[in-house]
Amino acid sequence: MVIRLPRMVQAKQLLKRANSFKSNNATAADVPKGCCAVYVGESYEKKRYVIPIAYLNQPSFRELLSHAEEEFGYDHPMGGLTIPCREEMFIHLTSDLIVKEN
Repeated sequence: MVIRLPRMVQAKQLLKRANSFKSNNATAADVPKGCCAVYVGESYEKKRYVIPIAYLNQPSFRELLSHAEEEFGYDHPMGGLTIPCREEMFIHLTSDLIVKEN
């Protein structure tokens, strides 16, 4: 049995940071320097996350961006970058990126 406690802790920290930026009244001013807001989800209701811009160059994240381009083109209905994937998949991907950074 493999225990991945550090990875789980980092994923929780990511969620805490993401939840602190999630809001129906969120604006561009809520996004810290060096980050961008993305909307994640497959249904009509999507959740807003703030991620470091550096993630946009990661191969795994670029694959998600390709799917977003196929589905939405450059016209994103939410007004921001929309990523059409399950929220759990997005959290898993970003937690992997956090582990790679450290």
